[in-house]
Amino acid sequence: MTLLKQIAIALWRIWFYLLILIIILALLPILIISILKESWYPLFFRLAQLWARIILFCMGWYPKVNREQKLIKGNSYMLVSNHTSMADIMMMLHISRNPFVFVGKAELAKIPLFGFFYKRTCILVDRGNARSRKEVFDQAQKRLSQGLSICIFPEGGVPDDMSVVLDSFKDGAFRLAIDHQIDIVPITFYDNKRRFPYSFFKGSIGQMRAKVHAFIKTKGLTQDDKKTLRQQTREVILEALTEGFEAQK
Repeated sequence: MTLLKQIAIALWRIWFYLLILIIILALLPILIISILKESWYPLFFRLAQLWARIILFCMGWYPKVNREQKLIKGNSYMLVSNHTSMADIMMMLHISRNPFVFVGKAELAKIPLFGFFYKRTCILVDRGNARSRKEVFDQAQKRLSQGLSICIFPEGGVPDDMSVVLDSFKDGAFRLAIDHQIDIVPITFYDNKRRFPYSFFKGSIGQMRAKVHAFIKTKGLTQDDKKTLRQQTREVILEALTEGFEAQK
């Protein structure tokens, strides 16, 4: 890679973080109003969608979403996908028409300004703290009882080894889905990893493909079925990723 190209990519990536802050600042008054009451969360969600779509457009990313099944307005779902990039957040907000709450790592709350809203609207988890994991379930149950959906990246974070296509899944999303008897919505992000990886001198503009797979039912399932449900969901996403990589060759 030439030095000029490295500099261009570095500046483009810096632009990504500036965009996050610039758009938050532009929407700041109404964002603050939207978090004053829990019942106003749907307003915050629509603003977050606007924020995400502006970032996608201004970064030169063009979402293309294939939907095998559509979300029904008013229903709660468990949204799960592969997790390889910060762009996953924007793509998930773009895809779902139903308001949902992210379950995400607590470290993101340290990001200036973004973290202020993140910790007030998302469910934060400290994966090394057993008490934190218990609090996550309590908060998620509360949100589901309010008619919202939940989004969890079941890999539990981005794999350190970037050659890993799809890491193993944690149980949390599937335990909650069974507890509340809500559908699992598997979503595959095909291009986020190469468009905006965590490597600072890599990335590109272009199409961002995603697929919303047929929902997986949990009605009638018990916690004894959790492992099977987890594996079934992972296989759906892994198969789609494998087919997507083959198509690129």
